[in-house]
Amino acid sequence: MNLPVSVTQNDLLEILLNIATVRPVFIWGAPGIGKSALVEKFSKEVGMPCVSLLGSQLAPEDIIGIPQIQDDVSTFLPPKMIARKEPYVLFLDELNACSQEVQKAFYSLIHEKRIGEYHLPQGSIVIGAGNRAQDSAIVKTMSSALINRMFHVQLKADPTQWIHWAYEAELHPWVINYITQRPDHLFSEPPKTEDPYSTPRSWHILSDALKEYHAESGKLSESMLKVITYGCISANHAGMFLAFVKQLGNTHLLTDIIKGEAKWPSKPEDRDVLYFLAQSFRAKLLHNLPQNKQHLGKDSQYLAHRAKSLIKELSTISNEIAQMVVSADEGEVLPEWFMIEIVRDLPRLIQNN
Repeated sequence: MNLPVSVTQNDLLEILLNIATVRPVFIWGAPGIGKSALVEKFSKEVGMPCVSLLGSQLAPEDIIGIPQIQDDVSTFLPPKMIARKEPYVLFLDELNACSQEVQKAFYSLIHEKRIGEYHLPQGSIVIGAGNRAQDSAIVKTMSSALINRMFHVQLKADPTQWIHWAYEAELHPWVINYITQRPDHLFSEPPKTEDPYSTPRSWHILSDALKEYHAESGKLSESMLKVITYGCISANHAGMFLAFVKQLGNTHLLTDIIKGEAKWPSKPEDRDVLYFLAQSFRAKLLHNLPQNKQHLGKDSQYLAHRAKSLIKELSTISNEIAQMVVSADEGEVLPEWFMIEIVRDLPRLIQNN
């Protein structure tokens, strides 16, 4: 399933607080985007324990229980984890990864909050979650009967909300500062290959690794930093992160370059730093330049004026990197009015693009 509308974590929490209390909710989203953490936060908000079941590891008897003879008739005894006396949040994670037989076992549990003769305590909440087919995860087709028993919502990663959470969770400052500069690197779609890729969870893993190595103390070697970084996030993001760490001595270098107080690094050994700064510069232009030139404010007008000079200076160091700044290859395109001015002032750069 791929819903046409996605919501942020804050939006999803509001949806759960209003809808999950009356109807079962199913959360769709890519692996590592924060579905499980959000449900845990929701359970704390409503003051109930959260019981998680992993669909991919369940058999039907794990749900309906086992039969027992009582007074010459059989009755099913539900598992202790489910059969509780106080209300709770039942989280069915990876629900669409379980077999059809297990899905059938969930029908009455989701629709009626009942397993055989056992009913979940009054006030209990049922929430499901799963990955989408395009996420290269283990998923099975969910029956139409099961789909129709739930409210569906799709979660997306929101960098602003994640950064706020990261400060509260005390993630490693390198990770927080990097995502602050490159919010577009918080999440990347799962690759078709078996390679690490960037998600809120993988950045959290990188943060934990950096903390364990006490990276800021200078004890972490450059070679080991590469091993850690490339083992957690997308390869292109890892290269940018390493360049970011390399230039931590001047975290405001891009700002200084835009102000005219510093120059693009031009030494061969600083090529990775130059590429990182150029990528960050492109991201800044995409974020701050309006699509309509008439909407230019004082700050964005200054940025547009400086950008043309900086791209020209960058082209004298590396025409390839300068072309990358104005390229449309990454899917996002700089405003048309700005590109027209670039074509007029730097025709050779565009012709070679």
